[in-house]
Amino acid sequence: MAAVAVDDLWVRYGGMAAVRGVSFDVEQGSVLGLVGESGSGKSTVARAIVGLAPATGVVRVAGVDLLSAPPRQARPARRRVQLVFQDSRSSLDPRFTVAQCVLEGVDRSGLRRRQDAQARVAELLDLVSLDPAIARSHPAELSGGQRQRVAIARALAARPDVLIADEVTASLDVSVQAVVLNLLRRLRAELRLTMIFISHNVAVVRYMSEHLAVMFNGRIVEQGPVDTVIGHPEHPYTRSLLAAVPEIGRRRLLSDSSLETTAEIGELPATGGCDYRSRCPIGPVVNSDREICVTSDPVTVAAGREHQAMCHFATAAPCWPAPPAS
Repeated sequence: MAAVAVDDLWVRYGGMAAVRGVSFDVEQGSVLGLVGESGSGKSTVARAIVGLAPATGVVRVAGVDLLSAPPRQARPARRRVQLVFQDSRSSLDPRFTVAQCVLEGVDRSGLRRRQDAQARVAELLDLVSLDPAIARSHPAELSGGQRQRVAIARALAARPDVLIADEVTASLDVSVQAVVLNLLRRLRAELRLTMIFISHNVAVVRYMSEHLAVMFNGRIVEQGPVDTVIGHPEHPYTRSLLAAVPEIGRRRLLSDSSLETTAEIGELPATGGCDYRSRCPIGPVVNSDREICVTSDPVTVAAGREHQAMCHFATAAPCWPAPPAS
């Protein structure tokens, strides 16, 4: 059973569509990785799920559609999904102590005495491997890794079934990133959490996730089991993302240049064709006979397959540019 089911999710700001027709399911206890370049819509999807962005479509949690259910019915279901933001410095109120920050997420109805609240804070801080003594500190007195763990503790205070981690390691040093990632893996196992893990770092997403969804220009262009998508990418954008990951001793591929051109985020193709066509190394820019990329939306061609690549030529392996000779 899906812990989170998203269907045809749209987020619009005026005339710009930041998220367009996104659909995915996250099975109970699994981790979905959401990856893409900056501005692809990853964080907007997260904010729409928790009610922080204006959205249409379906977001179903515990059998309740959070976007259409009455507030009294949606509120307890929405509480089961918690979001950890990228920037812990701005997500934690600097006027609050650590204890006050963590207690923001706690259901106070079960805390009858001050000692109960203190015990719950200590329990949550210990859960994220922090000394409960820091409860009296303020966020500005903590390191970046400590602040991010406080933010995770606050999210866990609500006893969620689903945790959304939005670029939680992006602003941290590499050694601290490893600590936070291993903490999330441990918490997932101990608390049986379902997770949506958002990052632009493909290697980190692979470490954290079982399934992967790749976003470009507000849409999911490829999704499937993480090892399949990364080991055998079928969409040209996914291949470009993977080719852009630096590796010692590997020369940069010619197709990597597709990431260096610009595209208007949220821009709708005038003819209903493929969004990626102007940057695609196998599309009409280099293969003039591929007019289908201009006239037909490829999103529907992947329906029914476990590994879904929204590309008319997803399986046309011989068309990919060969790596330059070493």
